Amino acid sequence: MCAQNKNRRQANQYDKIIKENLDVTLPVIIRDVLGLDIKHSEELPDGVQHTKERRPDVLKRVKDADGQTYVLHLEFQVADEKEMVFRMAEYSIMLLRKYKIPVKQYVVFLKDQMPAMPTNLDTEHHQFNFRLLRLADANYKIFLKSNNPKVKMLGLLANFDQEDAYLAIKSILDGMESHSLGDLERHQYRNQMRILLQLRSSIEQQFERAMIRVSDFYKEENDYLYRRGAAKGEAIGEAKGEAKGEAKGEAKKSRVVVENLIVKLGFTNEQVADIAEVDLALSKVFVLD
Repeated sequence: MCAQNKNRRQANQYDKIIKENLDVTLPVIIRDVLGLDIKHSEELPDGVQHTKERRPDVLKRVKDADGQTYVLHLEFQVADEKEMVFRMAEYSIMLLRKYKIPVKQYVVFLKDQMPAMPTNLDTEHHQFNFRLLRLADANYKIFLKSNNPKVKMLGLLANFDQEDAYLAIKSILDGMESHSLGDLERHQYRNQMRILLQLRSSIEQQFERAMIRVSDFYKEENDYLYRRGAAKGEAIGEAKGEAKGEAKGEAKKSRVVVENLIVKLGFTNEQVADIAEVDLALSKVFVLD
């Protein structure tokens, strides 16, 4: 049960990040991942209710370059669910009944493994299928073209092709640093990237190496935790030699502890503040919930 709760909490974290950033990431996903040329779209109510209610991740009425109008239904998936085909079939029938226009459905799988979930039903009375795509099959450079750091961040889950993983990750971090980010934004994106990396643990070491090398991406002197640590001893401008080193060390330890409690163990603000002995307001800097 404990493992199930942990998996559910992690899935909710991924879902939260994807949905929070959809306003800027969705157009890129529709155009470059799904390969759809949409000229016009409008939001549809996200509740589809008949005898039961379903809440799709993305639901739009769209008109493409060929003048065809249809319902676009999109789901982002982490778990490799054998029952997904039945869920998508339920969506399809309810959407068709409600809107009376064609329905196109896509599931975007976020992990880099190959999903085994079936995508079609073929029985005596039912023929149904949906399209299953992996974000790991899309080239990471399509996300780097964006002018928004939320879109560039998705490059971590994409395909590096033949490029060295470290160099690809460094280019993603460089691209994000090209934006003027405040301290809170830096912390938010850094935490989001670490959560997303759990979907692709094979590149975690290269990510950490790139984070160290891209020094401008995370300047300790501009970090809230560093300033707090330094303030416990002497002011930053007065800290010299060993005193400054001790302040930096304390700040680093505090930052690591807080991040681990939040990202890896899922503690609440109050629990983090108590365990790490930091201000409650400080622990909230790192929390995505």
